[in-house]
Amino acid sequence: MAKTGTTNTQDLRSAIERSGYYPALVSEAVESAVGSEPISSYLVHQETTFDANEVRRHVTVLVLTQTRFVVSHTDEQSGDANSPVPYATTSTECVRLDRIGSVVLSRMVSNPETYTPGTLPREVVLTIGWGAVQRLDLEPAGCSDPNCDADHGYTGSATADDLSLRVSEAGDGPETVSQALVFARALSEATISSGRS
Repeated sequence: MAKTGTTNTQDLRSAIERSGYYPALVSEAVESAVGSEPISSYLVHQETTFDANEVRRHVTVLVLTQTRFVVSHTDEQSGDANSPVPYATTSTECVRLDRIGSVVLSRMVSNPETYTPGTLPREVVLTIGWGAVQRLDLEPAGCSDPNCDADHGYTGSATADDLSLRVSEAGDGPETVSQALVFARALSEATISSGRS
């Protein structure tokens, strides 16, 4: 379930409450991070995952203000050796808009040969990078000589991958896909504006 909007704190709180996932905890964490700054846009995405014999829920709240991108994650955990009762962990991160280096939106469409502009994708993946997390993929380097046994070192690539959020029509509904597109556009435009100032 995802909700998006360009409105005030009460609308964001209502969207969090509609997600049904520890709304008091999630709202308090997000509102504390946003503070008194007006909200430009938001996206609330709740998903359920299956881990062995357990069902786990997770909610991500993305908030855009005029100066910052706020991301909040809340996860629930079953009891373990450290805590005999179930518990939830929530975290927030505030990123200045001028720190965001990339906003990547991947779209999956059905029957691309008959695609009509404006048709919703089946699935979108929103990936946002601001330099907090870098993924480094390395592999042994080689040369074109099949008989060469020299050590050519390593080759690879570094990828910024701070946040990746996937929504699909089948799993989340077409409204959620549309809302993710709206938020991605708002964030992308905000990062362009922050680069000019």
